[in-house]
Amino acid sequence: MIFSKLNILRNAILFTGLICLSHYSSAQVSFTSGELKMSISKQGSVTELSNTSTGKNYIYTDTVSPLITLVSNNIRYQPGSMAYDKNQKKIMLGFKDAGVSIDVRVTSKATHLVLEIMRAVPENKIDAIIWGPIPNTINKTIGEIIGVVRDSEISLGIQVLNIKTLGGDYPSREGSTWARGIAAVPAKWGSNLQAYSINRDRDRFVDAWGGVYKNMPVKALKGETVVGSKIAVFSCKEPLTFDRLEQIEIAENLPHPTINGVWFKKSNLYGKSYMISSYGEKDIDEMIGYTKRAGLVSLYHEGPFKSWGNFVLNPEQFPNGKDGLKKCVDKAHAAGLYLGMHTLTNFINTNDPYVSPVPDKRLSFTGSSTLIKSIHADQNTIEVASPEYFNDEAGNNLHTIKIGTELIRYKSVSSTAPFILLDCQRGAYGTVKSAHQAGEQVGKLFDHSYNVFFPNLDMQREVAKNITDLMNETGVDHLDLDGHEGALASGQGDYALELFAKDVYDQVKHDFIIGTSLSKTFYWHIGSYYNWGEPWYGGFKESMQQYRIDNQGLFDRNYMPHMLGWYLLAENTTLPEMEWMLSRAAGYNAGFAMVARPAALRKNTQTNQLLDAIREWEMARNGNAFSKVQQEVLKNPKNEFHLEKKAEGKWTLHQYAMSPVFTREKFERQPGEPTHTTWNLQYNWKEQPLQFRMQITGEKGSVKNIKMQIDNYKELLFPIELAAGESLVSDGTEIIRLYDKNGKPKSTFKLSTSPPKISSGSHVILIDSEYPEDESPKIEVQFKGLDKMEEIEISK
Repeated sequence: MIFSKLNILRNAILFTGLICLSHYSSAQVSFTSGELKMSISKQGSVTELSNTSTGKNYIYTDTVSPLITLVSNNIRYQPGSMAYDKNQKKIMLGFKDAGVSIDVRVTSKATHLVLEIMRAVPENKIDAIIWGPIPNTINKTIGEIIGVVRDSEISLGIQVLNIKTLGGDYPSREGSTWARGIAAVPAKWGSNLQAYSINRDRDRFVDAWGGVYKNMPVKALKGETVVGSKIAVFSCKEPLTFDRLEQIEIAENLPHPTINGVWFKKSNLYGKSYMISSYGEKDIDEMIGYTKRAGLVSLYHEGPFKSWGNFVLNPEQFPNGKDGLKKCVDKAHAAGLYLGMHTLTNFINTNDPYVSPVPDKRLSFTGSSTLIKSIHADQNTIEVASPEYFNDEAGNNLHTIKIGTELIRYKSVSSTAPFILLDCQRGAYGTVKSAHQAGEQVGKLFDHSYNVFFPNLDMQREVAKNITDLMNETGVDHLDLDGHEGALASGQGDYALELFAKDVYDQVKHDFIIGTSLSKTFYWHIGSYYNWGEPWYGGFKESMQQYRIDNQGLFDRNYMPHMLGWYLLAENTTLPEMEWMLSRAAGYNAGFAMVARPAALRKNTQTNQLLDAIREWEMARNGNAFSKVQQEVLKNPKNEFHLEKKAEGKWTLHQYAMSPVFTREKFERQPGEPTHTTWNLQYNWKEQPLQFRMQITGEKGSVKNIKMQIDNYKELLFPIELAAGESLVSDGTEIIRLYDKNGKPKSTFKLSTSPPKISSGSHVILIDSEYPEDESPKIEVQFKGLDKMEEIEISK
């Protein structure tokens, strides 16, 4: 009887255990969502990423494709086992060799799968985790920033769903990359999709700022482990990809910026151009007038602050402070414009209250040591326990340390013990000199060549709040996160960049436009545009132009608005130069930022023509007036155009044609023999003033007193000296423009007579010059003329 009862009890226990075990499966498991089917093997590898509309499995099967790669003690491990809990809908991955287990919850939604780490133990064995890398066979279009790959039929992608999840494959202990994006990368089999998360809940040492600042100590962020790292996986038909990204964004409560209730990426501001200038309370009306005449959407201040960090407004421009700025905003809004302000993200000027007269204790250190001996207030040598951080000259721009509330600049540190900071300048940046006791911390401040310091992560969040408080108080609704890389000074890598942008986005209470100088995977949801290409290095044609054009492919791959960067409207900018840039913008359907300062706008005699040209070209571009065929021609930087307004929304597009390049070289002549070079120009265009570009080519030397004679009667004299690399341009008027070897406008001069009108047919050009040095650069001339004309009009 007793034996029978024991058997019954054993059977009951066994039955209960079987019920529990039935909740788990160690065989391959599959999940579906919309058109996606994803399968995970019992070893924890992704064996299938299929799209039901094509019936194809896009996983590359000849390599390992782990769902998660573990990084432990700087070694990468793949899972060895997988079990699936059907009740809790979680995958349990075992990393036996590392002694780690990770649980992943899988949620199937209408448009995507959500994978989230719910448990990862033991935490002290986890450096980081990598989602994937997931090898797949798609390689036609690889969206490196957004983590989406496409072919002609479907798209396949992952989306990071929080800032602790970064696009990429754990590129460094810091967790940062200077690459434009690594969430999707090309591979010999097609591409890889990947994301990662770092265990930040422990003190670490990293090589910060992409490896510049070695062995920087980084404090733990309590609770910030890999638990909660979260991605979405999806597949859809290729034409539906952009809409699918929006659907995921909304479903997962990601940043979803709108303008007047419309997702910014689908609004009429997407890819629009804007003006960068300076303005203040006195000249805001004038600058609004210029911006409106140019048909641009925003007036963006290039530098309204006396200092960054606390963002103290420049009292010369804004004598009434925030109230004055708010009145400027109100005027811009009344005119239908956005009003912006420029800062370098979290860069902190040395005159900012965060630095002077009492430096904030949260300024970032590249590292620190201790004071070996007490020092008095005027002592100019300081002995420290270690030279590390102080003797690192990479990025050491300001040579500044912090002891207590005093900043001190030093010249160098002795190379052998005792380690002494030499030639110390006490009480730097308006701080107070004071005595310090042995054992005090000596911190090396994190600085930059712009003569700035940086905050740690806690202070960075306060800096972000300072920006948003100003925007909320004044209504400013346009901001650039230029210098976004400054967030790397916290030592927290790209996580800090994403956090700064999200802090700004979360705290601004009104619609606003925001740009950046970097491209990050989570930031894609926040950003309005990305603008690279600066105008300071040369003229319109030479200033990083190829770099700007190369960026357009990046924008296409990543569903980002086309932008050509910044251009400078100077006091000597001409209409042909402006139209050269505007035709590129039309070809790529790209917006731009026009830097146009009040002084230059007032001095340039063609200002009204230039602003009118911007307005008309932009109206035509935004109205889809250019055909696809025309856009391809407009992209070519060798082509030049003029747009003539015929009626509202209608224009004539004039295309210039170019002659072959004619060359003059120095050569020996017999005594008395003419020294000129003869060119036969076949002019195939209607009659118009002679136009040309003259370039002096060669490594050294110069050419002077150039003479050009046309058809044995009209002579043009150029009483100047041009060095190798320099050039001049004639647009058919008496004014000749000179450019330096970088293509930057140098000066102008006036011919004694205007260039002649040239009719269609053959013409003889004689050119002569003097060579004042032994080196003999060549003179190269290319003639141009208005040729083809096409009527265009707005099509939407």
